[in-house]
Amino acid sequence: MRHSFMEAIADRLADCGIATFRYQFPYMEQRSPRPDPPPVLMATVRSAVAAATEEAGDLPLLAGGKSMGGRMTSTAGAEKPLPGVRGLVFFGFPLHAAGKPGAERGEHLAGVTVPMLFLQGTRDKLAELSLLRPLLSRLGDRAQLSVVNDADHSFHLPKRSGKTDQQVLEELAQTVGDWASRQQP
Repeated sequence: MRHSFMEAIADRLADCGIATFRYQFPYMEQRSPRPDPPPVLMATVRSAVAAATEEAGDLPLLAGGKSMGGRMTSTAGAEKPLPGVRGLVFFGFPLHAAGKPGAERGEHLAGVTVPMLFLQGTRDKLAELSLLRPLLSRLGDRAQLSVVNDADHSFHLPKRSGKTDQQVLEELAQTVGDWASRQQP
């Protein structure tokens, strides 16, 4: 939650009128290099959604995250809908391990019942677009893909792109803001 990307995107989302509720997984809090087991990760997601719901009151609630945080959010939501959540937002969905292409990590997405926004870079080594696009296509209108050309998993661009990290973050936040405004009941 204190990672520079998470802090920066939270600031940019605030500029777009979107408040964020960041949290830590237990293993991160304990500074362990090994992630918690999936049941612990999903329980943490559910706890965070409950706390965010309490804080947000009547405000529309989206859930999601960066990389594994997003995947655990979608896994929890596929297992049982997240109360009050109107949509899921993924900053770099980790479809597969680097260098090990596959789509198995995304199979659970078929069980998610709310709209989903996937923000992915074309150089993301954890989600080859040739695998992600067909998976999302099967989800129909529930899934929208927004691609950042030349961005890696952390949404960094090569210097030759002429764009700064701040510009990319602003574009990501604006994309989320535009998408979120269409998720209102």
